[in-house]
Amino acid sequence: MPHAMPPLPAKLREMLKDYPEHIQALQKCLISVLDENPVLTHPFEMAVWFLEDCLTSFIIEASSELDTANAASDADAILRAEQKLRLMFRARSGNGGMKGMHELWDYFHEGHGD
Repeated sequence: MPHAMPPLPAKLREMLKDYPEHIQALQKCLISVLDENPVLTHPFEMAVWFLEDCLTSFIIEASSELDTANAASDADAILRAEQKLRLMFRARSGNGGMKGMHELWDYFHEGHGD
C-alpha cells in the first residue's frame, strides 16, 4: 500500500507561494527520498539534505536572473531578481524556510519513509 507523500513544510510552502514550480520541485525532492534505500542515513536527514540542495539550486537560478537583469540594465527586472534572490536565501536559511521541520520529522518518524 503506498504511503502518503512527504509533506513540504508549511513555512516553505508559504514563502514560495508565488513560485508554484519551486514548490513542485521541492515536493519531487521529498518524494525522491522514498526511492532511496539509505543504510547509514535516516530518511528525515536525507530529506533535509535534498531540500537544501534544491533550495541552493533556486539561489543559483535567482543569482543568474540578477546577472542577466544587470547586464540588460533593466531596473524593474533587477528589482524583481534581487527580491527573488533574497527570498531564496531566506527559504534556504535554517532560521527561515528550513526552520520548523516538525511535519517532515513526524512523517519520517511515524514510519512513512521506511
